Amino acid sequence: MGNYLSNAFRWSETVGPWEERPGHFNDVWGYWTDDGLGFFEFLQLAEDLGACPVWVVNDGASRNEQVPSATIAAFVKDVVDGIEFARGDPGTSWGSVRAAMGHPEPFQLNYISMGNQECSMHYYKENYRKFYSAIKASYPDIKIISSCDRSTISPVEPADLYDVHVYTSSGDMFSKSSMFDSTPRGGPKAIVSEYAVTGNDAGRGTLVAALAEAAFLIGLERNSDAVEMASCAPLFVNDNDRRWSPDAIVFNSWQHYGCPNYWMLHFFKESSGASLHPSTIQVSNYNQLVASAITWQNSKDGNTYLKIKVLNFGNKAIDLSISITGLENEIQTFGSVKTVLTSGSLRDENSFQQPDKVVPVESPISNAREEMSLVLDPYSLTSFDLLLDLKSSLQMMHSVPESSLHSSM
Repeated sequence: MGNYLSNAFRWSETVGPWEERPGHFNDVWGYWTDDGLGFFEFLQLAEDLGACPVWVVNDGASRNEQVPSATIAAFVKDVVDGIEFARGDPGTSWGSVRAAMGHPEPFQLNYISMGNQECSMHYYKENYRKFYSAIKASYPDIKIISSCDRSTISPVEPADLYDVHVYTSSGDMFSKSSMFDSTPRGGPKAIVSEYAVTGNDAGRGTLVAALAEAAFLIGLERNSDAVEMASCAPLFVNDNDRRWSPDAIVFNSWQHYGCPNYWMLHFFKESSGASLHPSTIQVSNYNQLVASAITWQNSKDGNTYLKIKVLNFGNKAIDLSISITGLENEIQTFGSVKTVLTSGSLRDENSFQQPDKVVPVESPISNAREEMSLVLDPYSLTSFDLLLDLKSSLQMMHSVPESSLHSSM
């Protein structure tokens, strides 16, 4: 949401030949963009990455202005036209524009978010209903995301998903690993479209910030029946024009590096489409551990793994005993991997000079089995990818493994 609607991102002015795009002023962050990276290019980027685009639309509101419901029709039509540009057949008005740009096939646009943090604005709910009805009339399969929280959603105020933003300190972010534990099942799921550790301990991307965010994501993973997706905020920053910290990826005109929270996300890249399994932690007088367990299949070699992630947010090394039950066959003795993200100081950061100061370190697990004793480093994120044999992989559909973690101190 910008300061004034006159400076709003208007998708139709960001498509077509680059030299004909008028560009616009981003009046919140204070820079001009030529919109060379426009609506079409963002859809292309998502397609190239194999990612799912979420279009956050202009719903007629800015920080200082609101379009009343009586005159919102033009904004509604603009959004429906934008969906036609993304998904319409080449024979449609806007689908033909996309086809002329070299992409005759429709894009996979399945999510529309109505505004951004605007639920409290006077006209939001009434305008939202108009957008919802118009979009569903033409594209009933599209999932519509509300800026309002779950408690406001009803048959009168329908939504497929509701948006959640979390910005807080590292300690509070760690505690939010249980944020969705008590969320009622059924009804709309959450999309955590913005989350980040902020404040003094966030720095420009510190180890402690990454670990706290990992705890939060483990909590989302455990509650994947209540949370559909999540994204960090923000993903990229130009080192010559930092307006926000921390960020996941830092670049300049010729270099780039990933911050600790970027490398932390690698621990979750197999989570989409994986199977979540029950896991329990039994630790006396120590409440700094968070864990989850999934099974995932490696698309490159077809192997299936049981991945157990454990976050130690405390300053003590933990002797950990892992006990896995429910597998039809034993875990293979060899082929399993342990990956650890940690560093010598909570405030450690990566940089152009030291891009690999805080990165995951892999090592083989020798003699992997259902009962194992391991050590967790202080302030660390550790994953155990335990290779399952073919028979276990095939029978996993019928047997739900459970992992228990016990520690002695």
